[in-house]
Amino acid sequence: MKQAIPYLLFLLAAVGVTRAQEIRNPITQGSWPDPTIWQGEDGRYYSICTGLRRTLVSDDLFNWRVENHSVIDKEAWSEMRYVARHFWAPDVVTIGGQRLLYITLYNSAKDSSIGVLKEVTPNRFVFHGVVTRSTDTGIIDTIDPEVILDEKGKRVWLFFGSIGKMHRVELTRDGLGVKRGAKYHHIAGLTDKENRSRSKVFEGCYLHRRNGYWYLFASAGWYKDHTYRLVVGRSRRLNGQFRDRNGNPMTEGYATTVISSEKGDHFYGPGHCGEIFTKDGRDYIFYHCHNRDVKPHQRPLMMQEIKWDKSGWPYVEGGKPR
Repeated sequence: MKQAIPYLLFLLAAVGVTRAQEIRNPITQGSWPDPTIWQGEDGRYYSICTGLRRTLVSDDLFNWRVENHSVIDKEAWSEMRYVARHFWAPDVVTIGGQRLLYITLYNSAKDSSIGVLKEVTPNRFVFHGVVTRSTDTGIIDTIDPEVILDEKGKRVWLFFGSIGKMHRVELTRDGLGVKRGAKYHHIAGLTDKENRSRSKVFEGCYLHRRNGYWYLFASAGWYKDHTYRLVVGRSRRLNGQFRDRNGNPMTEGYATTVISSEKGDHFYGPGHCGEIFTKDGRDYIFYHCHNRDVKPHQRPLMMQEIKWDKSGWPYVEGGKPR
């Protein structure tokens, strides 16, 4: 029987069925909160996170190594410090052939902005400027940017927000600023004053397109404990109404849970996911999560296979980090 196993695996591979790659979580031993991941022209995968001081590199998506250099140009650091004291939740995206890095520029909930940097050489970004700021719009916690092109690649949208609700606004075609006359729309979540437990306050959004739907992933709960969890809603259109699997609107705080934890779990508080990548016919999602083996409030990088049920809703086996 043992001799037949390699031949069976060969037959499965021949028809497009492969074994799941072994994942050893956490991907990082140290903290890697609010990750973003992209694939470079060299075929390698890269990741940066809140803090922006180091870079993760992988040749195969599953095995990662730390490189102790920042993708942020030295002069860009000075320019960003002129705007804010703290830098959170990067989002790297390519628009019109130009790789851009969006970042939270944070002083306070009432004085927070989203800035954008342009890649000038591989993995070296220079500061371009501020895209939107809370002092201009009145939207507190203008944080956690997610920029996405529509399915036709013609319209560029910025999604962002947290305790001041999650919002959407259209950007210029180059992604470097808000489109003239564009309006800000509330698309998900309640404020922290409306929902003290933060169970219906959404942040850390990520958009993923699959089979005619746009899936809006978000995080709900308190980022520092087990109540933090990854949730999702979906819409046929980027500028449409996102709803949970029961048809309830995300604007009222409804969402479908994808990954969660319980008090006492070894891995707890999963959230703020990075991108979803497909490898060998399987989808993998990245997110950060607390680990009881490391210091409190450190959030290592996790990776998990994400699957889709018959109705097209995402889930992970067991529903928990592992």
